[in-house]
Amino acid sequence: MNLPIRPRRNRQSPAIRDLVRETELTPGHLIYPLFLQEGSENTPIASMPGCTRWSLEGLVKEAGEAHALGVPAVVLFPRIPDELKTRGAEACHADDGLVPRAIRALKSAHPTLTVITDVALDPYNSDGHDGLVADDGRILNDETVEVLCQQALCHARAGADIVSPSDMMDGRVAALRAALDGAGFQSVSIMSYTAKYASAYYGPFRGALDSAPKAGDKKTYQMDPANAREALREAALDEAEGADILMVKPAGPYLDIIAKLRAATMLPIAAYQVSGEYLMIKAGAAGGWIDETKIMNESLTGIRRAGADMILTYFAKQWAAAWR
Repeated sequence: MNLPIRPRRNRQSPAIRDLVRETELTPGHLIYPLFLQEGSENTPIASMPGCTRWSLEGLVKEAGEAHALGVPAVVLFPRIPDELKTRGAEACHADDGLVPRAIRALKSAHPTLTVITDVALDPYNSDGHDGLVADDGRILNDETVEVLCQQALCHARAGADIVSPSDMMDGRVAALRAALDGAGFQSVSIMSYTAKYASAYYGPFRGALDSAPKAGDKKTYQMDPANAREALREAALDEAEGADILMVKPAGPYLDIIAKLRAATMLPIAAYQVSGEYLMIKAGAAGGWIDETKIMNESLTGIRRAGADMILTYFAKQWAAAWR
């Protein structure tokens, strides 16, 4: 065949494939979600094999090991005891609460580790929703935002580097930015859950934190999985309100949304490889149907290729160790 153009020439050896590779994935692109709980026990999470609800001591150790492998940041998700959950979610902004104590412990032990906190009410809300719930079952937007601001300020006082509102209330980014700046925390960044979909992929996570809604669902505030243009609207609003980083959640089933946001904004894009994505890979590998390491790598590379600058993934430590 007389073919002057042969794309296979760029694939003929590992060295050439490395030279022409378009997408780079390193531990520095990963954020490690970590679960924490009160007490001295470290509890394996049945719904998420390989993940643990850590005591503060265990959290500091696990975060340090991941950081030593090159993972630059962790994001914290607390399991709050039922006796501390209330309809007003008051425990979310207690300065002696679980998350502020964890922030201080992590920053003391690992000063170069970036600590990100989740800003939402579902771990603290006796109704199990991300926002306050009215007597008629409605999720109260503006009243919720007031509490979220108190929560973010609590985390900032403890030393959080980034607060990450996952609640999907309207106007919360602007309110958080004003609250943080007004209290002297201009350097605390906001990583907004910009396009957080009402997804079935969150199931294992809710089991990990016992944070499922007691009634109803989250479809009045999380996005319809059928919508793409709506994500662009949310992104434009978050950017205008002062977000520093925009997030898409879940990641794998929403690669098109990551790509759309990447084309629409100059802000960094984060993507969350959620618990359902993680569990499907773990379960498939446990059954001997797939190669866990190869699928882990391919799935994360695909998220990066779609345009994510950083990836929240439960594989962060495992992947970083394999990369080394």
